[in-house]
Amino acid sequence: MDILSLARQSGMTIVLDARIGRQEYHSVHSSVAALERFAALVEAARKAEAVQQR
Repeated sequence: MDILSLARQSGMTIVLDARIGRQEYHSVHSSVAALERFAALVEAARKAEAVQQR
């Protein structure tokens, strides 16, 4: 599950704050509505992964 992709799909803004070596640090900004959409997308992705593992 690509969590940053789901965040973007839900309308959140992802900001790259720093890159130290291979590690990246991001900030995520959004409205409450976008946070709710994000939660729904994460739940749907988890359910889809569970079905695929069966």
